[in-house]
Amino acid sequence: MRSSERAFSLIEVMIVVVIIGLLAGVVTYATREYLERAKKQRARADIAVLAGAVDAFYLDKGRYPENQEGLKVLVPGFVKSLPSDPWGRAYQYVQPGRRAAYEVVSYGADGREGGSGADADVANYDADPGSTREKTP
Repeated sequence: MRSSERAFSLIEVMIVVVIIGLLAGVVTYATREYLERAKKQRARADIAVLAGAVDAFYLDKGRYPENQEGLKVLVPGFVKSLPSDPWGRAYQYVQPGRRAAYEVVSYGADGREGGSGADADVANYDADPGSTREKTP
Protein backbone atom coordinates (compact mmCIF):
# COMPACT_ATOMS: atom_id res chain seq x y z
CA MET A 1 0.00 0.00 0.00
CA ARG A 2 1.26 3.42 -0.88
CA SER A 3 1.57 6.08 1.87
CA SER A 4 -0.81 8.44 0.07
CA GLU A 5 -3.61 5.88 0.32
CA ARG A 6 -3.31 5.62 4.13
CA ALA A 7 -3.44 9.35 4.91
CA PHE A 8 -6.41 11.70 5.25
CA SER A 9 -7.03 14.12 2.43
CA LEU A 10 -6.97 17.86 3.00
CA ILE A 11 -10.74 18.03 2.42
CA GLU A 12 -11.41 15.42 5.13
CA VAL A 13 -9.24 17.30 7.64
CA MET A 14 -10.94 20.60 6.78
CA ILE A 15 -14.41 19.06 7.27
CA VAL A 16 -13.41 17.77 10.71
CA VAL A 17 -12.02 21.20 11.70
CA VAL A 18 -15.22 22.94 10.55
CA ILE A 19 -17.39 20.48 12.51
CA ILE A 20 -15.29 21.03 15.65
CA GLY A 21 -15.58 24.80 15.17
CA LEU A 22 -19.36 24.60 14.84
CA LEU A 23 -19.63 22.46 17.97
CA ALA A 24 -17.45 24.91 19.91
CA GLY A 25 -19.65 27.80 18.79
CA VAL A 26 -22.83 26.02 19.85
CA VAL A 27 -21.38 25.19 23.28
CA THR A 28 -20.16 28.76 23.77
CA TYR A 29 -23.55 30.19 22.84
CA ALA A 30 -25.37 27.74 25.13
CA THR A 31 -23.17 28.42 28.18
CA ARG A 32 -23.04 32.23 27.83
CA GLU A 33 -26.40 32.62 29.59
CA TYR A 34 -25.18 30.52 32.53
CA LEU A 35 -22.01 32.58 32.83
CA GLU A 36 -23.98 35.86 32.91
CA ARG A 37 -26.36 34.42 35.50
CA ALA A 38 -23.38 33.37 37.64
CA LYS A 39 -21.90 36.88 37.42
CA LYS A 40 -25.18 38.40 38.61
CA GLN A 41 -25.37 35.92 41.49
CA ARG A 42 -21.82 36.78 42.51
CA ALA A 43 -22.68 40.50 42.38
CA ARG A 44 -25.73 39.88 44.60
CA ALA A 45 -23.60 37.96 47.10
CA ASP A 46 -20.91 40.67 47.19
CA ILE A 47 -23.54 43.38 47.59
CA ALA A 48 -25.22 41.48 50.43
CA VAL A 49 -21.87 41.32 52.27
CA LEU A 50 -21.21 45.03 51.65
CA ALA A 51 -24.75 45.96 52.73
CA GLY A 52 -24.24 43.94 55.92
CA ALA A 53 -21.03 45.87 56.54
CA VAL A 54 -22.83 49.18 55.97
CA ASP A 55 -25.51 48.10 58.46
CA ALA A 56 -22.79 47.16 60.97
CA PHE A 57 -21.19 50.58 60.42
CA TYR A 58 -24.58 52.16 61.14
CA LEU A 59 -24.95 50.20 64.37
CA ASP A 60 -21.41 51.08 65.45
CA LYS A 61 -21.30 54.77 64.43
CA GLY A 62 -24.99 55.72 64.52
CA ARG A 63 -24.90 56.93 60.92
CA TYR A 64 -24.42 55.62 57.41
CA PRO A 65 -21.20 56.35 55.54
CA GLU A 66 -21.41 59.58 53.60
CA ASN A 67 -21.05 59.61 49.82
CA GLN A 68 -17.57 61.15 50.08
CA GLU A 69 -16.45 58.30 52.37
CA GLY A 70 -18.08 55.66 50.24
CA LEU A 71 -17.41 51.99 50.86
CA LYS A 72 -13.70 52.66 51.55
CA VAL A 73 -14.60 53.64 55.13
CA LEU A 74 -15.62 50.02 55.78
CA VAL A 75 -12.04 48.72 55.32
CA PRO A 76 -10.56 47.21 57.52
CA GLY A 77 -13.02 47.53 60.41
CA PHE A 78 -16.05 45.97 58.74
CA VAL A 79 -14.72 44.15 55.66
CA LYS A 80 -11.25 42.85 54.86
CA SER A 81 -11.13 44.44 51.41
CA LEU A 82 -13.47 45.87 48.82
CA PRO A 83 -14.21 43.42 46.01
CA SER A 84 -14.62 44.49 42.39
CA ASP A 85 -17.85 43.57 40.70
CA PRO A 86 -17.80 40.57 38.32
CA TRP A 87 -17.17 42.94 35.41
CA GLY A 88 -14.04 44.41 37.02
CA ARG A 89 -15.44 47.72 38.27
CA ALA A 90 -15.89 49.07 41.79
CA TYR A 91 -19.25 48.79 43.52
CA GLN A 92 -20.98 52.16 43.86
CA TYR A 93 -22.39 53.56 47.10
CA VAL A 94 -25.17 56.16 47.23
CA GLN A 95 -26.63 57.64 50.43
CA PRO A 96 -29.51 58.35 50.59
CA GLY A 97 -30.69 55.81 48.08
CA ARG A 98 -33.82 55.98 45.96
CA ARG A 99 -35.47 52.93 47.52
CA ALA A 100 -33.64 52.61 50.83
CA ALA A 101 -31.49 54.57 53.26
CA TYR A 102 -28.50 53.71 51.04
CA GLU A 103 -27.71 51.77 47.89
CA VAL A 104 -24.78 49.55 47.00
CA VAL A 105 -24.89 49.08 43.23
CA SER A 106 -23.14 47.31 40.37
CA TYR A 107 -24.07 48.79 37.01
CA GLY A 108 -23.80 45.46 35.18
CA ALA A 109 -21.79 44.50 32.13
CA ASP A 110 -22.03 47.90 30.43
CA GLY A 111 -21.03 49.88 33.54
CA ARG A 112 -23.88 52.36 33.02
CA GLU A 113 -27.04 52.93 35.02
CA GLY A 114 -30.09 51.06 33.75
CA GLY A 115 -30.09 48.40 31.10
CA SER A 116 -31.50 44.92 30.75
CA GLY A 117 -30.15 41.40 30.61
CA ALA A 118 -26.41 41.34 31.31
CA ASP A 119 -26.38 45.16 31.40
CA ALA A 120 -29.02 45.39 34.16
CA ASP A 121 -28.07 46.99 37.47
CA VAL A 122 -27.77 44.89 40.62
CA ALA A 123 -28.37 46.70 43.92
CA ASN A 124 -28.72 45.86 47.60
CA TYR A 125 -32.49 46.17 47.51
CA ASP A 126 -32.45 43.49 44.76
CA ALA A 127 -29.91 41.26 46.50
CA ASP A 128 -31.64 41.00 49.87
CA PRO A 129 -34.65 43.22 50.51
CA GLY A 130 -34.34 42.75 54.28
CA SER A 131 -30.73 43.93 54.44
CA THR A 132 -31.45 47.67 54.40
CA ARG A 133 -33.51 49.88 56.62
CA GLU A 134 -36.36 51.91 55.23
CA LYS A 135 -35.38 55.34 53.98
CA THR A 136 -35.62 57.91 56.74
CA PRO A 137 -37.13 61.33 55.96
